[in-house]
Amino acid sequence: MPGTRRDILGVDRAQTSVLRIRSMANLFDVDEMASGYAQSRPPIHVHIIDRVRSAVEGLPVARALDVGCGAGISTKALQKIANVCLGLEPSQPMLPFAGRVAPGALFVAGSAEYMPLPAKSVDLIGAAGSLNYVDLDRFFPEAARVLRPKGLLLVYDFSPGRSFRDNDSLDQWFRQFVERYPFPANDAHELSPPILARASSLFRVVSSDVFEIGVVLQPEFYLNYMMTETNVAAAVRRGIRVQEIKQWSAETLGPLWNNQAREVLFQGYWACMSLERAEELNR
Repeated sequence: MPGTRRDILGVDRAQTSVLRIRSMANLFDVDEMASGYAQSRPPIHVHIIDRVRSAVEGLPVARALDVGCGAGISTKALQKIANVCLGLEPSQPMLPFAGRVAPGALFVAGSAEYMPLPAKSVDLIGAAGSLNYVDLDRFFPEAARVLRPKGLLLVYDFSPGRSFRDNDSLDQWFRQFVERYPFPANDAHELSPPILARASSLFRVVSSDVFEIGVVLQPEFYLNYMMTETNVAAAVRRGIRVQEIKQWSAETLGPLWNNQAREVLFQGYWACMSLERAEELNR
C-alpha cells in the first residue's frame, strides 16, 4: 500500500528505536563485538532448535519473532521452525551482520518490552539468552499482545563452553580467564524452566529440558569465541587492549589444545511456553 510504514510482518518502522536491554546491551554496541558474534559463536542454537522441534507439537509455524537476536545466529536456527522470521535487537551494530548470517529474515532495532509489531501478528517468539536482561513484568504482557491465540514462547540459554569431555583442564583455564578478566556486574534475572513456570499467569510451560551438548571446535575458533564473551568486552571498556587479552589467551590455551580439534561441552535449558490467558490483557 502506498505510503505505509509497515513491512510484511506489520513492523511499524516509525516506532522502532534502539532501546537498551538493561545494562548489558551497551557492551555490544561496537562493531568488533558484533563481528565476533557473527563469525565466532559456536553453533549451539541449531542443536537446541532440533531438540525443540522433536519435542513440541505444532512446529513449524508461519511467523516467528526472535527477541534479542544479536548477530542473527539464533534467528538462523529459528528459520528451521518458521516460514518467516523477524529479529528484534537493541544493539544497532549487530543488525548489519544479522542480515548476512540469516538471509531471508527481517531485522529491526527495538526492545523486548516495546515490540514494534501489531497485535496477534506472530505464532512464535524465541528468546535465546535475552530475557535475563529485560523487565519481565513488561515483557510477558507484550509477548501476549503480539502472539496469536495459543502462540508459543520459546526461551533457552546455555553457559559458555568451558569443559572438555575427558578432563578438567579447560575448566581450570576458564576460571583463570574469568579471574583475570572478570565478568561485568549486571542485574540479570536467573531463569530456568521451574522459574519460567511461575513467571507469568499468561503463559504455561508445555515442554522443557536441560541439556549438555558437545561440539567439536578447532583451537583457533575457540580462541576467537572467547574474545566475544562479555568479560572481554568489559575489559576493553576498562582500557585493556583486546590484543593483550587474545595473546594471553592464546599462550595459555595452546598447551590444552595441542593444535587439535576438541569436543567442548555446553550446558543449558530450553522451555516452550504456550499463551494461555490473553483475555487477561483486556480486563
